[in-house]
Amino acid sequence: MSDPENNLTPFLKDYLSSLKVEKNLSDNTINSYRTDLTLCIEFLSDSGIRDLSTVTTADLRAFFKQLSSSGLSATSVARYFSSVKGFFIHLLLQDYIRINPMDKLNPPKLPNRIPVVMTLPEVNAILAIPDTEDTFGLRNRTMLEVFYACGLRISELINIKLSDCFLEDGIIRVLGKGNKERLVPIGSEAIKYIEQYLVKSRPSLEKKGKSLSFLFLSNRGTKLSRMGIWKILRKCVEEAQINKDIHPHTFRHTFATHLIEGGADLRAVQEMLGHADISTTQIYTHIDPEFIKQEHKMYHPRG
Repeated sequence: MSDPENNLTPFLKDYLSSLKVEKNLSDNTINSYRTDLTLCIEFLSDSGIRDLSTVTTADLRAFFKQLSSSGLSATSVARYFSSVKGFFIHLLLQDYIRINPMDKLNPPKLPNRIPVVMTLPEVNAILAIPDTEDTFGLRNRTMLEVFYACGLRISELINIKLSDCFLEDGIIRVLGKGNKERLVPIGSEAIKYIEQYLVKSRPSLEKKGKSLSFLFLSNRGTKLSRMGIWKILRKCVEEAQINKDIHPHTFRHTFATHLIEGGADLRAVQEMLGHADISTTQIYTHIDPEFIKQEHKMYHPRG
């Protein structure tokens, strides 16, 4: 392929810089974007395109067709699709293009392996079960709020320490797989319950020499166990009368699915989940048919 160092690449450099500065993405994620978009720009350059404002839907369709023909899996092509889509949205927001050529393209169909997720009413029903006037009830509500707000693995939740909570900044520090740290945004509702829990519940649960600054404590003053969290959740699910196979990881699935259905960027969700490979995150790009119908009804002129 030809050298893409032409008048197309300055826009790529600008976009990658904006991801670093505005979204604070990791170097690995930025490099992943760079690899995907460089390949796309090389393809466009080889096709004789010298100005991104002239790129058409047909040009990009040909690019994705070539990717598929090269033997890439649907999940890998979907990763490229997400990268290119974000890039052209950036060009549109910068007023460099007037029409986004990605708008008429659909992402590749992915294998149907979407995990069980909860609807928002189901999440709210579960969150409403713990009695927040009770020491343990407030702890349980706070724990569930953090689960849903941050999409954490159960091991990440039980190991959160007080020093990991930056509530004024709206983030928590999480130690994920491979001892990799990441910062995850935490919503106002979860922050509200953490603050209440720290004042009203945790002091009565804390025991010197046992609590070791862990955020969520058991009745023995030690950090909550996996089984302890599972029992709490199972009781809440039963009382909420929800007939789904819901376990702690379901909150993580639900967190990701709700974000993407709401329009969140796939790579931003990847960062929040702590996935090393975006193909892992792409299982959440499956959208509920009911959601699609609602979107059509809300936004289509004759919906």
